[in-house]
Amino acid sequence: MLDGRKRKLYKVETEDGITEITMAQKWPIKQERPARERMPLSRPLITGQRIMDTMFVLAKGGAAAIPGGFGTGKTMNQHQIAKWCDADIIVYIGCGERGNEMTQVLEEFSELIDPKSGRPLLDRTVLIANTSNMPVAAREASIYTGITMAEYYRDMGYHVALMADSTSRWAEALREISGRLEEMPAEEGFPAYLPSRISQFYERAGYMMTNSGREGSVSIIGAVSPQGADFSEPVTQNTKRFVRCFWALDKSLAYARHYPAINWLNSYSGYTGDVSDWYAQNVAPDFMKKRGELMAILQEESSLMEIVKLIGADVLPDGQKATLEVARVIRLGFLQQNAFHKDDTYVPMDKQNKMIDTILLYNRRMKELVERGIPVSLVAKTGISEEIIRMKYNIPNDDLSPFVALCTKIDAAFDSVIRDNNS
Repeated sequence: MLDGRKRKLYKVETEDGITEITMAQKWPIKQERPARERMPLSRPLITGQRIMDTMFVLAKGGAAAIPGGFGTGKTMNQHQIAKWCDADIIVYIGCGERGNEMTQVLEEFSELIDPKSGRPLLDRTVLIANTSNMPVAAREASIYTGITMAEYYRDMGYHVALMADSTSRWAEALREISGRLEEMPAEEGFPAYLPSRISQFYERAGYMMTNSGREGSVSIIGAVSPQGADFSEPVTQNTKRFVRCFWALDKSLAYARHYPAINWLNSYSGYTGDVSDWYAQNVAPDFMKKRGELMAILQEESSLMEIVKLIGADVLPDGQKATLEVARVIRLGFLQQNAFHKDDTYVPMDKQNKMIDTILLYNRRMKELVERGIPVSLVAKTGISEEIIRMKYNIPNDDLSPFVALCTKIDAAFDSVIRDNNS
């Protein structure tokens, strides 16, 4: 193997003398690489995961956090994003994680075929393996090494997605090094400079015009592992201050086998307004409006569930029962996704839009029954709600024509209920 430091490409004559250009580049990892201009974030990072692409979008060049307790699916979500997002280069940092997780990444990514190039996904992946048995100083450096390599590829004009799993282990390394240096500890023993270190890391994300005139971006997705799933601990709280996209994982959803286990009430995205024009031009003019309707139904369901816990669902008026039923269809048919199903592991935006249209048609017809005074419980006998939930499996990603037949079937089912009730 050739040594990049010895392989001389050419010589450049400068005012200081002749400089030899080699295949190796040196750069201090804690120093941000320069760029000509930081550009506005206007394009989403499409992941094929419906709850991320539609409900809580991450802009290309933005920063997101995935906090969650043990077993909630942080690593699995990052694997899914790394497999399917529309980035050119993936930088995956295993910071203080178990060695078998790094082995899993190597095995899976070498078997998966990249749809863009037709080559193994590992060919466009940079893997930084810093397992939990490695020195603590190496753990602290691994995060900086990863983000510097991401900036290196960004300067070439590539769009890079960086997965940091997990920043909590990195913060623990900072705490341990700080303790050995006998620095004054702050909250929970972490150093007082923890917030500034976290901000320096996430601020290195961005959509840039490089010095060579190319456009490139670095999108950061950092996993946070709060002990006991306590989101009030310092690492999670300080991370929330510096990211605009927050995918909060819920232990109860994970234990109920609802994946991705992202809680739609505790999560948020500050990029929705930035990328709304892109969705309007490339997906549907009213896409963000339809997304808002879904969120309103889910939020109304949350408030109704407090009443249901106290007195049960039977005493609710039909309008509220209809809301609960539509919210159930949204949760099971849209937010829940199967990473092991060939058509559900990655869902293109066109199909996501059609799924939303179908669910909102179901919602409108349910409201029509309520206005006519017809019990919404009669809809359950038609079985149409289960067909809507199964559309994610039954309708392939490359042929969306069955959505027309499904919408016709929904109208026919409701028309039948109305006729039977009137007769």
